[in-house]
Amino acid sequence: MDYSQFGAMLPELIILGIFLIVFLADTFSGEEGGKKFLTQLTTVMMLLATVAIWIVPSCAEPVFGGMYVDDAACKAMKCVLNVGAWICMLEAAKWVETDVMYYRKGEFYELLLVTLFGMYLMISARHFLLFIIGLESASLPIAAMVAFNKNKYESHEAAIKYILTAVFSSAILLTGLSFVYAFSGGSLYFSDIAAQISAGEMSGLLIFALAFVLAGIGFKLSLVPMHLWTADVYQGAPTSVTAYLSVVSKGAAAFAFFIIFVQVFGQVYSEAWEWMLYAVIIATITVGNLFAMRQKNMKRFMAFSSVSQAGYIMLGAMAANQLGLASMMFYILVYVVSNLGAFAVIQMIEDRTGLVGMDDYNGLHKTNPYLAVAMTLAMFSLAGIPPFAGFFSKILIFTSVTSHASSMALYMLVLVALINTIISLYYYLLVVKAMWISADAPKVEAFSSGKCEKVALTVCVLGIVFLGLVSCVYQFFVDSVGSTGLLALN
Repeated sequence: MDYSQFGAMLPELIILGIFLIVFLADTFSGEEGGKKFLTQLTTVMMLLATVAIWIVPSCAEPVFGGMYVDDAACKAMKCVLNVGAWICMLEAAKWVETDVMYYRKGEFYELLLVTLFGMYLMISARHFLLFIIGLESASLPIAAMVAFNKNKYESHEAAIKYILTAVFSSAILLTGLSFVYAFSGGSLYFSDIAAQISAGEMSGLLIFALAFVLAGIGFKLSLVPMHLWTADVYQGAPTSVTAYLSVVSKGAAAFAFFIIFVQVFGQVYSEAWEWMLYAVIIATITVGNLFAMRQKNMKRFMAFSSVSQAGYIMLGAMAANQLGLASMMFYILVYVVSNLGAFAVIQMIEDRTGLVGMDDYNGLHKTNPYLAVAMTLAMFSLAGIPPFAGFFSKILIFTSVTSHASSMALYMLVLVALINTIISLYYYLLVVKAMWISADAPKVEAFSSGKCEKVALTVCVLGIVFLGLVSCVYQFFVDSVGSTGLLALN
C-alpha cells in the first residue's frame, strides 16, 4: 500500500488532528488548565483549518483505487461546512460554559468533529462503501449530541426518535445499494455503476434501487415524507445542536446527493429519477410551508422552515449540470449564514430567559434592538426578499434549472417553487411582526450577549447583507465546479 495517498486526504487529516488535540486537552488538563480554554482553542483551530483547506491546492486525482477524490468542488464544499461548524461553535460558547456542560464541553466538540469528519468522507467518496462509512460517522454521533441535555426528557425523546429513524433510513439505503450492486455486476464504484447503467437497459430493479437510495439520503435532508423526525428532534435537542443539524449536516447530504444521482445515475435522469424528484421537491416545499405557518414554538418553526429550504436546495439537482451544483453550493452557504443567524438569536434568548415561543418575541426591538434587526435580516434572507443574500441564492438556483430545461415540467416545477416562496413570506413575516409591530409589552428584558455570540451573529449578518452583492463568491463556486469535470451530464 502506498501510504503517500493519505496526503491527498489533507482536510480529513486536519480535522482528525484537531480532534486529537481537543481530546488530549480535555482528558489530561485540569480545571484551571486546558479545559478552561478549550472553547477558545477549538474555535481558533477550526478557523485556521478552514483557511488551510482553502489555501492548500486540491488533489483532483482519485486515490485508494478510485474510492476517494478531493477536487476543487469538494474542497469548496468542505470550506462551507467548516464555516458553518465554526459559527455553531461560537454560538455554543455560552452554553458549554454553564455548570451542567462545563465538564462535558470536550465531549461536545469531539462529537462535532467526528461528524464533520464523516461528512468530509461523504463529500469525497466515489465508492459506496466509503460513502456509507462517512454517512454513519456523521449520523451516529449526532444522536449523542441531541441527547446532551441529560436532565431534559425532551432531549432523550429527540435522541431516540433520531437514532431510530437513522437506523431505518440506513437500512433502506443499504437495501437500495444491494440492488445497485446486483445490477452493476458486483461493483460499488460510482464510475463502474454509471458505465453499467449506460451500457444496459432500464429495468425495474434499477427503479427500485433509485427509490430506496432517494429515501435513505432523503432522511438526512428532511425531504418529505422522510421528514417526520425533524420537528421533534429540533425542539428537543439543545439549540446549538439543532443549529448544527439544520445546516451543516444538510449541506453535506445535499452535495453527496447531487454527486450520487448525477454522476452515478445521470444516464437515467429523464427516464427515472427526474420524475421522482419532481414529486419529492413539490411535496417538501409545500408541506414545509404549510406546517411552518401553524408553529408557535420557534425551534419547531425553524424545523419546518428547514424542510421547505431542503426542497429549494434540491432544485439544484434537477438542473443536473455544473451550473446546478454551483448554485446549490452557493445556496447552502447563504442558508448557513441565514439559518445560523436566526438560531443565534433564538439561543441567546433561550439561554437568558428560557423563552422559545414566537409570542415571546413581541416587542423585542424595544429591549434588544440589535437582536431584532439580526433576526429580521435572517427572516428576510430565508424568505428571499431583495436585496439580501437569500434573494440572489433563489434566483441563481431557479436560473440553473430553467437554463437547461428540457421539458415544460421543469418550468412548472420552478413556478410551484415561486408560488411557495410567496407563501413563505407570510410565516417569516409573522416573526418580524411580533418583534416590531406587536403592541404587547416585551417579555424579553434587555441583556448583554457574550463576545463569541456577538462575533457569530455579526458574521451571519455580514454574510446575509453582502454574500449576494459580492459576485466573486458565486464565481468561486462556478470555477471550482467547472475545473473538476465532475459530472456525467453537462
